[in-house]
Amino acid sequence: MKAFAITRAALQGSNIANIEAITLPIPQATGHDILVEVKAISVNPVDTKVRAGFSGDTPRVLGWDAVGVVKEIGDGVTLFAPGDEVWYAGALGRPGSNSEFQLVDERIVALKPKTLDNASAAALPLTAITAWELLFDRLGVQREGNAGDTLLIVGAAGGVGSILTQLASKLTKMTVIGTASRPQSQKWVRDAGADYVVDHTKPLNEELARIGIKEVTHVASLNNTEGHYLQLIDVLAPQGKLALIDDPQSLDVVPLKLKSISLHWEFMFTRSMFETRDITAQHHLLTEVATLIDNQIIKTTLGEHFGIISAENLQKAHAQLETGRAVGKIVLEGF
Repeated sequence: MKAFAITRAALQGSNIANIEAITLPIPQATGHDILVEVKAISVNPVDTKVRAGFSGDTPRVLGWDAVGVVKEIGDGVTLFAPGDEVWYAGALGRPGSNSEFQLVDERIVALKPKTLDNASAAALPLTAITAWELLFDRLGVQREGNAGDTLLIVGAAGGVGSILTQLASKLTKMTVIGTASRPQSQKWVRDAGADYVVDHTKPLNEELARIGIKEVTHVASLNNTEGHYLQLIDVLAPQGKLALIDDPQSLDVVPLKLKSISLHWEFMFTRSMFETRDITAQHHLLTEVATLIDNQIIKTTLGEHFGIISAENLQKAHAQLETGRAVGKIVLEGF
C-alpha cells in the first residue's frame, strides 16, 4: 500500500521536505482492530510536532484524523462490520492515517456522520474528542448546565477552538468568549457561536472590560499558554478552572494558590495510550458528535481542502499549519 512518512530528522531548519511516499504491506486485523481503507484525512498540530521531533531510522507514518471504510475486522470486534463508514483520530503510538489502509482499535472509532462528505467529516475527530474531553471531562462542565458561568477560549479560531466554541455555545448555558486577532478569524469564531470575540494580542483584562466582563469562571487555553499564563490567572474568578492542551516548557503552579484555581490538562491520546478502563468513551462521544452533526446542531470545521493525499500536499499542509494562521482544519482526500 502507499503511505506517507517522515523519513529524516531535521538537521538544519525544518524536515517538512522529508515527508515522502513509501510502500508498506497492508496490515492484517486481529483482536479489537479494524482495517480501514482511508478516504480522507486532516492535519493537526500533533502531526507537525511528531514530524519535527522525529529522530529514528525507521520512517514513521504520520496522521491522526481519518474517515474511511472498514475492510476487515479482528476476531474480537463487536462494534463494526466490513463496509461500515467510520471516523476516528487513532492512537499516537501506532502508524498513522497518511496511508491507504490503517489498523485502528474499534473502541476509539465511530460511524461517520451520514450527512457529511468524507472531507468535511475528516476535519473533526481529533479536535472533537479534544474539545469534548476538555469541556466535559476535564473542566467538569455539565450538559445544558453552568448557567451564569463564563468560558474564555484562547485560540478559538483553530481546529480545537472551532469545535469547542460550538459545543460550549450549543450544549451548555455558559457565556462563551473566543479570542482571535484578525478579521477573518474573528468572523469565524462569531459564526461558530461565540457570544463575544476579543483580541488575544491585547491585554486580556482590558479586552474583557471592553465587553463589560470583569472575570471568567473557566478558561480553555489552546495555544501560547506560557505567554498568556499570568493574564489568565488575573482574569479568572476565585475557584476558577484553567485547562490547556499545548506544551509550555514549564508552568509554575504557585500563582494559582491564592485564588484556589484548579489546573487541568487535556491530551486526547491518554485513553488509547494507556488503554484506560473507559477507552470506549471515545467511541461513544464520536457517536454523539456524529448525531449532533446529522441533527444540524453543530457543523464541520473544515477550513481548507488541500487536494489529494500526496507528499507535496502534506508538505504544504504542514507548512501552513506551522504559520499559526490556519483558520479551521486543513483536509486532504483520496490517493
